[in-house]
Amino acid sequence: MASYSSDSDNNLAPRSKLLGRQRPIHSVLGGGRVADILLWRDKTFSAAILIAVAVMWFLFEVVDYTFVTLLCHVSITTMLIVFIWSAGADIFGWTPPSIPKDILQDTTFEDVASILHKKFNNFLSIFHFVACGNDAKLFFLAIISLYILSVFGNYISTLNLLFFGLLCVETLPFLYEKYEEEVDDIACKLKRQMRKMCRKFNADFLGKIPRVPAKERKEK
Repeated sequence: MASYSSDSDNNLAPRSKLLGRQRPIHSVLGGGRVADILLWRDKTFSAAILIAVAVMWFLFEVVDYTFVTLLCHVSITTMLIVFIWSAGADIFGWTPPSIPKDILQDTTFEDVASILHKKFNNFLSIFHFVACGNDAKLFFLAIISLYILSVFGNYISTLNLLFFGLLCVETLPFLYEKYEEEVDDIACKLKRQMRKMCRKFNADFLGKIPRVPAKERKEK
């Protein structure tokens, strides 16, 4: 019984961070432009992305646009705007439309491809590490998470699931950074409670199961 009655000692332990992290949340997210966007350091750009995602969800889910139809309509609208702008440039003395050179530079595409390549390789290395069973806790957590996601996929469309996922990515890191202490306190309390329940279960049930002594097992 004493194996789980010492839970009071855990209350004196220093408060740990969520998921055992040691670095600030900004560093965990990469510490670059992406982290600034997810943590709303650049409120204008973060809000623009969130609005764009919401508009895309509304067009595809509510208005029932298809991707090809939307792409064609956006292209037609863009061509008309560029045509009117170009035709009015000679009449009204406007600056003629031009495509920003940054979009056409090879280095831009190379940087994007390099970032995607690194992220994909990092994902594959983590997937391989977990799938090989090097971390049993992480392995079972991944299996359970994927199973829960598959169950949700039966009742929620892929578009709604993607929109919900992007919404969580855009809001949860920001909310966690804002209420970090409160979330860490709740996580620590839940962790202590789970440890106490596991110790109690081990002492009351698993500990009472008769086991063969080690010497007898070796002799057999």
